[in-house]
Amino acid sequence: DILATAIQRCATDVVSETTISAVPLPNDEMKGRLIGREGRNIRALEQATGVDLIIDDTPETVTISSFDPVRREVARLALGKLILDGRIHPARIKEIVDKTKAEVEATVRTEGERAAYEAGVPGLHPELIKLLGQLKFRTSYGQNVLLHSLEVSHLAGMLASEIGVNVTAARKAGLLHDIGKAVDHQTQGPHALIGADLVKQWDKHQDVVQAIAEHHGEAQTSTVMGFVVAAADAISGSRPGARRESLEQYLNRIKDLEDIAAGFPGVEKAFAIQAGREVRVMVKPDKVDDLTAVRLARDIAKKIEESLTYPGQIKIMVIRETTATDYAK
Repeated sequence: DILATAIQRCATDVVSETTISAVPLPNDEMKGRLIGREGRNIRALEQATGVDLIIDDTPETVTISSFDPVRREVARLALGKLILDGRIHPARIKEIVDKTKAEVEATVRTEGERAAYEAGVPGLHPELIKLLGQLKFRTSYGQNVLLHSLEVSHLAGMLASEIGVNVTAARKAGLLHDIGKAVDHQTQGPHALIGADLVKQWDKHQDVVQAIAEHHGEAQTSTVMGFVVAAADAISGSRPGARRESLEQYLNRIKDLEDIAAGFPGVEKAFAIQAGREVRVMVKPDKVDDLTAVRLARDIAKKIEESLTYPGQIKIMVIRETTATDYAK
């Protein structure tokens, strides 16, 4: 009843954004101008923006490649301005890119402030505002992460009000729960723990930090606030149209995870849970000892890394259980 009430109260639009990595050109002649004599223009553009430009046989198209969504946006906008301007040389490229960076930084601040205002979370540190704004250019399964964070904030506040938890803290934790995704291309580890470390630097509310760390079950503790944020996150991500992964793709990915784990000797059963973020492996205790179980978890993780493409990280848990039974007569 509480979940149904919260879902009904948060009637949001279905919005999916995809990252634009292809820039249309007016004609194929523009490719030569972008490359420049001996490649000087394309080198200047790549050096100034920090992205890779792919100019191939695709008609009237240039592809931008970068793990950093903000850099990719800067490159996309700068490239569009250069094409319109027509003056393409290293000095002009640097000038356009510098102006575009300033514009994108202003957009990042504005979007961060707008999100905080809409979520009803005042007083956020400027660094958190900046990181929040960067999520406008980040997507997860086709779902825009900033819009998702706003939705989770509203849902977490509603759930908190239904069960009598601090509503303001729930909204803040919901808004910031995916802030680690703004820098997860630069830092190793799950985005929930990265985000908790970031928020801890600029926010002293320990319950908010703990909820962010717990929202994917990767922390060692569990609190009511963590469950509230995790529930809100699951509602936002699983509603129809929120994410682009089809049912068939999802089922295939789950099956692939389970098949990889089940293919190792000594494995009795394997289950992919938490939407494929965790694999639990049940082993035969007479075939797999404790030391082998540790090795098995590492081997399964390595095989998944080599065989599949997936966002974030996948937790492998090997469970070995021995049961002894006797009867008192």
